[in-house]
Amino acid sequence: MLKESRLTNEINVENKEHLKELISGCVKNDRRSQEELFKLFYGKMLGVCMRYARDRDTAEEMLQEGFIKIFDKLESFDYKGSFEGWIRRIVSNTAIDNIRKSKKNPLLTDNDEDFKLGGSDPIVENEEIQFLGRKAGIALEAVQNLSPAYRAVFNLHVMEEYTHKEIAEILGISEGTSKSNLSKAKMNLQRTLKEKFEKIED
Repeated sequence: MLKESRLTNEINVENKEHLKELISGCVKNDRRSQEELFKLFYGKMLGVCMRYARDRDTAEEMLQEGFIKIFDKLESFDYKGSFEGWIRRIVSNTAIDNIRKSKKNPLLTDNDEDFKLGGSDPIVENEEIQFLGRKAGIALEAVQNLSPAYRAVFNLHVMEEYTHKEIAEILGISEGTSKSNLSKAKMNLQRTLKEKFEKIED
């Protein structure tokens, strides 16, 4: 689960009252308030969707659907936690729901044909993936090219910091399947990123 200390809230202390005004306006279906709130969090939330989607168009659709849910649930926000974290949770869940609908049982462990295990490749740790991820464009493309099963578990565990138990509950799979998908996702990413970075350095 995303920790509060890792969230970079776009609303600083001085603007908390403005945030409350925006939320109040959105609850009242004020168009300008909705547009402002959307623009305020569009960039970061699109980034969340891009990690789950295969392309920008799909990510945009996920984001639009996510904001519909956000506006529908705004009245329930209690101001006790991070607003950005609250929004991010809804957007992430929307992305996962979108993946679920896209194909039958997409979140179970994929077939061996979808991913070739090298046999001796070490599994990279989360910190290593995040280090490689500094080359954002290449890393994002690599994540997007993962199968839906690997992509969903990787994002939830590495990026959103959910436990395998939580992921299993969210995706309706076993903890073992979650762990298996994560391991294969990391190995797949390691191989893909290594190849791409080697081409850049040549």
